[in-house]
Amino acid sequence: MKELVTTHAARYLEEASRILQLLDVERLEEMAESLAALRERGGRLFFLGVGGSASNASHATNDFRKIAGFEAYAATDNVAELTARTNDDGWASTFSEYLRGSRLSPVDGVFVLSVGGGDAERNISPNVVEAVRLANGIGATVFGIVGRDGGYTAASADHCIVVPTVSAATVTPHTESVQAIVWHLLVSHPLLRRSAMKWESVDGEAV
Repeated sequence: MKELVTTHAARYLEEASRILQLLDVERLEEMAESLAALRERGGRLFFLGVGGSASNASHATNDFRKIAGFEAYAATDNVAELTARTNDDGWASTFSEYLRGSRLSPVDGVFVLSVGGGDAERNISPNVVEAVRLANGIGATVFGIVGRDGGYTAASADHCIVVPTVSAATVTPHTESVQAIVWHLLVSHPLLRRSAMKWESVDGEAV
């Protein structure tokens, strides 16, 4: 058993290292520049995610607000609204109706965190698909960090990072992990960071 665990650990970390080496640095810089422009024009940023990516959306919202000075929101943070919309109107419209209720405008941005990016034909994350369609129609800027080929989000976003697939068996954990790496990269980017993070602001060595 120990040998199996060690082998899996080594393989998983090697995959993670390869993925980071394959990320498109130019696209990351372009995303940072576009986000800086959005903040400069007074745009709001709406994070969308399902499952583990919903938790990532909440975390990213905190970081973009506190560290980078954005007016940012996560559609899944209001559980009462999310469940009411799901119960009364259906799952597919939860995010798009949230954005309509938030008066999404062309100055705003929608930031999708998703493994598959949404697939209308296969009924996978239809709420992500409908939200991106709405944002595109309004003229809001769409950002994404997705896995595999990125589905509808990658095909429709203005700026999208597609996490490379190095193993079909570990697409989800690697994608959701890299989402965190990328948004932390963004909020700490010189173009975006406005506030010091706690440990970076403390004199002396953290213990």
